[in-house]
Order: sequence, then structure tokens, then C-alpha cells
Amino acid sequence: VQLQASGGGLAQAGGSLRLACAASGHTFSTYFMGWFRQSPGKEREFVATISWSGGRTSYADSVKGRFTISRDNAKNTVYLQMSSLKPEDTAVYYCATGWRSGVVVAGTAEYYDYWGQGTLVTVSS
Repeated sequence: VQLQASGGGLAQAGGSLRLACAASGHTFSTYFMGWFRQSPGKEREFVATISWSGGRTSYADSVKGRFTISRDNAKNTVYLQMSSLKPEDTAVYYCATGWRSGVVVAGTAEYYDYWGQGTLVTVSS
């Protein structure tokens, strides 16, 4: 399984960016997907997750109302639309995928089997 994240870059506070993560090597439409991030000196943290169908999503409180996760199973791609960006959103963002019996969405890293390489998002004040 390969996950390729893209779309990171530099944005001003209050601005927007859209991340994409293209997946290959597995049956994308049957796996839940997630985004995590890691800032320098901090542990990796959960950002958002989406079910295999796209019908269920869950967000970290810190991004709720500002970020939107979505997926296009025909394109094997998951997206993270980030709006109203804040300097504290600066981090390397990772996409991940996993499958567990009975698990629809997952907000903790241990549920994820495969990880992308990360894409850097920098938000200036």
C-alpha cells in the first residue's frame, strides 16, 4: 500500500489550503482514512477521519468547523480542506489508512496500518 500526500505549502493566517492523499495497492473503498499532524517537538496528533463510504467523519476539537475531510473512491483519494488557518496549524500532515472489523472511523494512530510520507503546512501570522 502506498499513500502519497500533496498540497502542503505556505499560507497566511486566515487562509486556506487543500491537502490530497492518493492511495494505491489496496481496496481503497473499504478502508477508513485519516489525517494526522506533527509539529516540531510535539507528538503526532489526530486531525480527522472518514469512513470507507464517506458517510461518517470525526474531527479533533482543535480543527472542528475549520477543516473538512472528504474522499473520492473513484479516484482513490482523500482530501483535507483547511480553512481559517492558524499559526498553530503549522505541522507536517500525514494521511493514513486502516481496516478493523467493526471500526468505521478511527481517531487514534494504532488503528492505522499504512502511512504516507507527510506534507508540510506552514501558516504565517
